[in-house]
Amino acid sequence: MKGQIKALPILLSCLVSSPLWAEESLDQLLEGFDAEPVSAQPAESGNGELDDLMGGFDEPSSESSGERSSSSQPKNWELSGALSLQGEYGYAHDAPLSGADYRGLSHLRTSLNLGLDYRFSPTWRGYLSGHINYDAGYLLNGRSHYSSTLLDAEESELEIDEARLQGQLSSNVDLTIGRQIVVWGKSDNLTVTNLLNPIDNRAPGMVDIKDLRLPLTMAKLDYYVGDWGFSAIVIPEIRFNKIPTQGSEFYPYPMAQPAEIVPDDGGSNSELAFAANGRFSGWDLSLYHAQLYDDNPYQTMVGMTPVLKHSRIKMSGVAANWVTGSWLLKGEVALLDDLHYSGVSPSYNRADLLVGAEYNGIISTSLSAELVERTIRDHDAVLSGVGVAKVSRQLALSAKRDFNHDRFHLMGLVLLNDWKLGSGGIVRVSGEYELNDALALTVGVVDYLSADSLPYSAVADNDRLFVRAEYSF
Repeated sequence: MKGQIKALPILLSCLVSSPLWAEESLDQLLEGFDAEPVSAQPAESGNGELDDLMGGFDEPSSESSGERSSSSQPKNWELSGALSLQGEYGYAHDAPLSGADYRGLSHLRTSLNLGLDYRFSPTWRGYLSGHINYDAGYLLNGRSHYSSTLLDAEESELEIDEARLQGQLSSNVDLTIGRQIVVWGKSDNLTVTNLLNPIDNRAPGMVDIKDLRLPLTMAKLDYYVGDWGFSAIVIPEIRFNKIPTQGSEFYPYPMAQPAEIVPDDGGSNSELAFAANGRFSGWDLSLYHAQLYDDNPYQTMVGMTPVLKHSRIKMSGVAANWVTGSWLLKGEVALLDDLHYSGVSPSYNRADLLVGAEYNGIISTSLSAELVERTIRDHDAVLSGVGVAKVSRQLALSAKRDFNHDRFHLMGLVLLNDWKLGSGGIVRVSGEYELNDALALTVGVVDYLSADSLPYSAVADNDRLFVRAEYSF
C-alpha cells in the first residue's frame, strides 16, 4: 500500500547485524571534508576538493643516476571517464487510458562521461568534462511517437559539464575560472546554505544530491591565512534547475506550465557570493553571503499573460561541523530575503534551520539523520489564502554499510516531508558490488510515498526497480 516504507526494515536489519564497534579516526569522520588546498592553507568546505584537483603540481625529484628516459616522464594530461547502462522497471503503474505507458521497462539509458585533466605548469591546470546520454526506453515502450521537442532532451543529451582553469596567483591566493561546482554547507541530503549550483531534478530520488549538481560559469578567488580561507565568487552564467518536462514520467501537472523568464547572462544579473571558512581541531565553521536568483520560480502576471519568474534573493548563512568520539554533529542556518510565492505580489523573508548527526561507531557502517525547518518570518493571511504554510519541514535518514572487504556497499535513504509519513517522500535502497577495480553492478528499488498535494500525488506510482552496470577508466 502506498505511503508505507516497505524496504526500510530489511535495510536496517542488515546495517545493524554486526555487534562490533570501532573507534574511527578524526580523518575518517571528516571524510568528505575538503582536503588542504594547493597553497597549504585551510580549504573552503566543499570547494570541489581543491587538493585533489591541484595534486601532482610538485616537480618530480631529479635522479642521481642520470636523466630519466622519456617514457618515464609523467604525462601532462590524464583522461578519465565512465560508461554506464541503466535499466528501470516500473511496477506500480496502471494501464494508461492514453499517452505514454510507463509500465515495465520504462528506461534503458546509456551514458558516457569523460573528463580531461591537463597540467599547463606546476601551478596551473585545466579540467574539461562532458557527457552524452541516450535512453532507448523511448523506443522500446512506444514513447517515441509521443515525444515532443521538450521530451527529446530527456531521450538524448550531449553537454559540456565542467570547463575550468585553476592555479596559484601567489603562495596564498588561488584563482579558478570557468564552469565549476562550489559546494557550501555541511549537509549531505538536504539544502539550506548550499544554493550556488542548480541541480538536475528530472528524476528525483534516483541518486544522491552530490551527483545532481550542475556546474556554472564563475570566477572564484581564494585567499588563505592562518586557519581561515576566504572566497569571493562572481557568477555571470544564469542557469536554473533541470525539471521534468511536459509529458515525462515525473511531470506532475495536468497541463503545460507558463513560459519561464530567464534573465540574461552577465552584467548586473551576475550572481555574487562570499565565504569565510575556518578549520580547527575537531570542528570547522563557515560564514556565507550571496546575492543570487532563486532556482525555484514563482508564477505571476506580465500584463494579461501568466509567466514564471525567479526572485533575486539575498542569503546570509552559517554552517558548522563538530566531531566528538564517533559522532559528527552538523548545523546550518540561512536567512533568505526577497522571496516571492505564486499568486501574491509582496516579497517575504524566510529562516531555514538544519541540524544533523552522523554516527560512525559501528564497523564499516555510517548512520546519519538531518532535519530542516523552514519558517516564513513575515507570514500573513495572503500566503495562507494561496496555500503556503508558515512552517515546512524535511527529514533525511541515510545508512551505509560495506561488506566483503569493502566490495559490496549497501545503502539506504529516506526523505520525508513534514518529518512524517503521509506527506510525501522518497525511499531508496540499493546495493553496489565491485566486480573489479573498474566494473561495478548496482541493483536497487525506489519507492515514492504518496501525499494529497503535488508533486507526490502525481508521481506516487512511479516506483521502480533499477539495475546499473558501470565501467570506469
